[in-house]
Amino acid sequence: MKKWMPQRDPEKSERNRIALKGGSYSLAITAIVLAILIVLNILAAALPSAVTKYDISSTKLYSITSNTKAVVNALEDDVTIYWIVQSGEEDEVIENLLSKYDTLSDHIEIVKKNPDIYPTFAQQYTSEEVMNNSLIVECDDRSRFIGFDDIYLSQTDMTTASYDFSFDGEGAVTSAIDYVVNEEQPQLYVLEGHGEAELPETFSKQIEKENIELNQFSLLTADAIPEEADGILIYAPTSDISSEEKDLLADYVENGGKMMVMAGPTADSSLENLYNLLSDYGVEGNDGIVVDPDRDHYAFRTPYVLMPDIASSEITDPLINERYYAIMPIARGLTVKDTGTAAVTELLTTSDSSFSKAAGYELSTYEKEEGDIDGPFAVAVSIENQQHAGTVSGIRGLIYN
Repeated sequence: MKKWMPQRDPEKSERNRIALKGGSYSLAITAIVLAILIVLNILAAALPSAVTKYDISSTKLYSITSNTKAVVNALEDDVTIYWIVQSGEEDEVIENLLSKYDTLSDHIEIVKKNPDIYPTFAQQYTSEEVMNNSLIVECDDRSRFIGFDDIYLSQTDMTTASYDFSFDGEGAVTSAIDYVVNEEQPQLYVLEGHGEAELPETFSKQIEKENIELNQFSLLTADAIPEEADGILIYAPTSDISSEEKDLLADYVENGGKMMVMAGPTADSSLENLYNLLSDYGVEGNDGIVVDPDRDHYAFRTPYVLMPDIASSEITDPLINERYYAIMPIARGLTVKDTGTAAVTELLTTSDSSFSKAAGYELSTYEKEEGDIDGPFAVAVSIENQQHAGTVSGIRGLIYN
């Protein structure tokens, strides 16, 4: 018989900084997200299946987020969640979570499998060592194994030589449900060749949890956007794209493509061609770095670490519903002009007191000086081509609860 590993004390785990994390619809690839997700300025993007959908704190350990409800309520196929656990070893937190999924949809069935009675059951789905309170999510011939260590995440605290545990049950289960009911996963192509920063580990893991496949590509060696691309991500470039690349990207969006641009002020480049992608739709990038002296609109006692207002939209509503703030350090202000060619939504905006410091990275004061540009500004926008349904949108900064 397979050896079943002892589980951690759930009450102890809860005391150790339990945070229920999930993801999807807000980064709409909000990605826009995690307990603290670092993302550099946001200009643009609504991807095929959003990346930041849910993330909640320990105070909501026993609640289900709106994004999970959206995924579950959309189910058309039957999903079975097998709970691998010996009698008397049930984790109360996991049991509570599974009961909520069971209640949410008639398409979800929870089936308990005792390894003492079914010792080889889990071996049909995984070659990994299976501990008590592991899960298997199945729909037709697709399945995903969720180990106990994927539900209770551990991290070493180097200062105390101890382990901190966080609970990611909802994120793991909802991601698995989304995976098993969709045979084809969205393809996200990440542009390279302009000194782009590496995607933060938390960000890339969140994208993977959203069951979005990441691919690297360069337009310097291609004549068109890959046909299989469901969305394009441009992340923190330090040099501008060429005019030829700009035209290819513009054609892609014009014909219904989705693109997310995450870029902020740079020290050595104006990113003129990149920002021209926005100006085609009436969104202008202002020179300099935005400073907002309104105390309700900046964080950490630093007026350029912006805490903008969040407007209601399909992308940002998950953040609003879960009571997140957007923190955007070193942002470039955007001004929206009505051109009639696109529907532009200002997702994040500064206060009326804000202004853009023309000195940029050379600023020496937070006071407004001659040559500085008056606000308010948008620091994240979503642009939808009304004629061809192409989408460009954006966000920048830290998103945290």
